[in-house]
Amino acid sequence: QVQVVESGGGLVQPGGSLRLSCVVSGSGFSINRMGWYRQAPGKQREVVAAITSGGSTNYADSVKGRFTISRDNAKNTVYLQMNSLKPEDTAVYYCNANVVFSVRQYAYWGQGTQVTVSS
Repeated sequence: QVQVVESGGGLVQPGGSLRLSCVVSGSGFSINRMGWYRQAPGKQREVVAAITSGGSTNYADSVKGRFTISRDNAKNTVYLQMNSLKPEDTAVYYCNANVVFSVRQYAYWGQGTQVTVSS
């Protein structure tokens, strides 16, 4: 059984920083792409950043230069370092992991963690 658990959200002032973590637990699988998504009230879920198992990354234009995604393959963990936070970054942030069992790939999601940027 695969579980995806995020942590690290909270309330921060504009210009501040937060670091999100996401751990994928279970056994018998490998993980391809991992990503962070966010969903603000009244808006669609959008991709924030993603990273392949080899370390290639991509970012939404709105967070380039401010957010950094990284992963520790040995720990099945992905991180999102968020700097220079803005009120428009306020959203629920979700972790996504593409998990491979033998030759089949499945997408798993965490429950989400709230990030609020406000003074």
